[in-house]
Amino acid sequence: MKKFIAFFSLASIFTIAAAAQSQESPPSWAYPVNPPDFTPTPDDGSLRHVPDSAAAFTLTQLRDLFFGPDWHPDDHPAMPDVVTHGRKPDVFACAYCHRADGSGGPENARLAGLSNAYFLQQMADFKSGARVSSVPKRNIGNMVKLAKAISDDEIASAATYFSSLRPKKTIDVLETDAVPKTYVYDWHLAVANGDEKEPIGNRIIEVPKSLEKFESRDARAEFIAYVPVGSIAKGKSLVTTGDGGKTTQCGICHGLDLNGLGPLPGIAGRSPSYVVRQLYDIQHGNRAGPWSPLMAGVVAKLSEDDLVSIAAYLASLPP
Repeated sequence: MKKFIAFFSLASIFTIAAAAQSQESPPSWAYPVNPPDFTPTPDDGSLRHVPDSAAAFTLTQLRDLFFGPDWHPDDHPAMPDVVTHGRKPDVFACAYCHRADGSGGPENARLAGLSNAYFLQQMADFKSGARVSSVPKRNIGNMVKLAKAISDDEIASAATYFSSLRPKKTIDVLETDAVPKTYVYDWHLAVANGDEKEPIGNRIIEVPKSLEKFESRDARAEFIAYVPVGSIAKGKSLVTTGDGGKTTQCGICHGLDLNGLGPLPGIAGRSPSYVVRQLYDIQHGNRAGPWSPLMAGVVAKLSEDDLVSIAAYLASLPP
C-alpha cells in the first residue's frame, strides 16, 4: 500500500507539472524541424570518402534507410543484421540514424553503452505510445513506426550489440556570448555560409564540426556545442547538489560518475540538444514510460534556463 501511495504521489506530481507548463512552447533550437522546402544535397553519382577510411559510398547509398554505412569497421564488433540492414519495409537499419558504433548525433540518441533493460524498455515505450515528442513533426515518427514492426529477437540482438559498446567523447562545449548563424539541415542545426554571428541568448547551438562528415554518417564525426557563459558552472551546481532543493542530485540514480547505474542510462557526454528534449518532454508529459514518474519531481521546478545549464554541464563531461 505504501508503495502504491508513493507511486501515486509521483504520478500526481508528473501530471500537475505537465499541466502547469503545458502553455509553454518547446525551444525551437532543441527541436529543429525541417522546413517545408527542405531539399538535401543532390546526388551527382560521385563516391564520397571520409578521413582514415578505405570505404566509398554514393549519397544515394548513404540515404538508404536500410543501410548503415560502416566507414570504420575496426572501431566496433561485427554488427547484427538488424543494425546493418534492418528489415523492409518498416524496420530501418539502426546504424543508419544512430551510426555503426551507436554514437548518434544531435538529432537522435546515443545508444552505445545503454543497458539491455533500458534499451528494451525504450522500445516498448515507443511501441505503446508512451514515448513521443513535444514537437510531433520531428523525426521521432520513424522510431514509433519501427518499434511497432520490429521483432523481439531483433530488439534483443540490437540491445546486446549496443550495450557492448563503450561511449566515446564527440562533443566540445564552448561558452560564448555570440554564435554562428545556423539553419536546419536534416533535423539538426548546421552553420550557415559566411561569418555572420548572433547573440546566443538562452540557447544551446550544437552543430557538426564537418557537415559533410556528418551527412556521410561517419561515426567519427564530432560536434561543437555553443552554450551561454556561466552555464556549465550553474549546471554543475544543479546536477551535483540539487541547488538547494530545486532538483535532485543526478548521481543518485545515474551513478556518481553519471555514466549509468543498473538499468538507468549514462548521461555524461550526451548531446545537449538531446538532453534538453528529454527533460522537456518529461516535464510536459510527452515521455511517460514506467520510469518517467520518478523523473517528474526531479524536473518539476526546472526552468528552461536550468535545462540549458544542466545539458551544458553534462555535455562537458567525459562519457
